[in-house]
Amino acid sequence: MQKPQQQQVFSIETEQQFTDMALQAFRYQAQHCAVYQQFISGLNIDAASITQLTDIPFLPIEFFKNHQVLSSLDAPEVTFTSSGTTGMIPSSHLVTEVSWYQQSFRRAFDIFYGDIKHYCVLALLPAYLERAGSSLVYMANDLIKQSAHLHSGFYLYNHEEFHQQLIKQQQAGTPTLLIGVTFALLNFVEQHAINFPQLIVMETGGMKGRRKEMIREELHDILCKGFGVNAIHSEYGMTELLSQAYSNGQGIFNCPPWMRIQTRDTNDPISPVGYGKMGGVNIIDLANINSCSFLATQDLGKVYADNSFEILGRFDASDIRGCNLLIA
Repeated sequence: MQKPQQQQVFSIETEQQFTDMALQAFRYQAQHCAVYQQFISGLNIDAASITQLTDIPFLPIEFFKNHQVLSSLDAPEVTFTSSGTTGMIPSSHLVTEVSWYQQSFRRAFDIFYGDIKHYCVLALLPAYLERAGSSLVYMANDLIKQSAHLHSGFYLYNHEEFHQQLIKQQQAGTPTLLIGVTFALLNFVEQHAINFPQLIVMETGGMKGRRKEMIREELHDILCKGFGVNAIHSEYGMTELLSQAYSNGQGIFNCPPWMRIQTRDTNDPISPVGYGKMGGVNIIDLANINSCSFLATQDLGKVYADNSFEILGRFDASDIRGCNLLIA
C-alpha cells in the first residue's frame, strides 16, 4: 500500500477526500508501523476488513512513552518530547520528515489566521524554552521567522520588556499574535495590564506545575481583563501530533482539513459515541503519516455535527499534560 503524499493530504477539501485519504493512511500504517500492526492484531481485527472510519482502531497515545511509533525506516530528522511532570515517562515522537510538521502548522495558521507575514509574533513560553525537544517551540520559532517582523521574538521572564513591546505594538497598530503558556500569561497580567483589543492572545494550556489548575471560564476572564481583549484564543496540540486545532474563543476548537476528532465510549474504547455526547477523544492526524495517524488520548470531549469540538477534562488518574488541560 502506497503512503499518502504531502500534496494529497494538504489539499483535502471535502469529507470524501478526507475519508479516502484516512483509509489509505490506515492501510499503509497497518502494514508499516510495527507497534500499530501488533496492536491491531491484539484486538483480533483484520485490517483488510476496515472500510469506514468508525471501524479504525485508535492506538493509545501512551505507546509513545515506551515504543518507537514509526511507519518509516528513515532515520528521524528531529525527536519531539513531552514535558511531563516529575516521575513521569515523557513521550517521544520520532519525526522522520519534519517537512510534514512544517507544512501542517504553516498551512493551518494560514487557514485560521491568514498570512503570517502580516503579524508580529510574540512568544511567552518560558517552561518550553527551558528544555529541549518542544514541538511548540519549534512551531513558534518557525512562525517568528516566517513573520519577518522586526520585533517578533521569544520572551522568558523579562515581563517589563515584554510589556513595553506590547505597548509599542498597540501604538503602532501592528497586528500582533501572542502565543503563551497559561501560567506565564497569568503571571504577566498579575504584574501588568494593557488595553489592546486587537491583540490575539493564544494560550497553549498548561500550568506546568507552577500554579493551581483553573476552569477555562475563570482563566479566560482574567486574561481578557488583563490584556483588554474580548476573547482568548487557544491551541490544541500535543507532542504526539503534527497538527493543531484552534479556538477563537469559548473553548470551541476547529481542525484543519487533514485532522479530525472523534469520541469513544468511556467504558468501551472501541465503540464510538455520537455528536454532542461526552467521550474519550480520538484523533485522526494525517500529517502523522510516518508514525501513527490514529491516536486515542486520555482527554474527554464532545464533537459537534460541524466537526468542531471542545475539551472537557481528562480521564480519572490520567497524567497531567502540557497542552490544553483546562477543565471546562
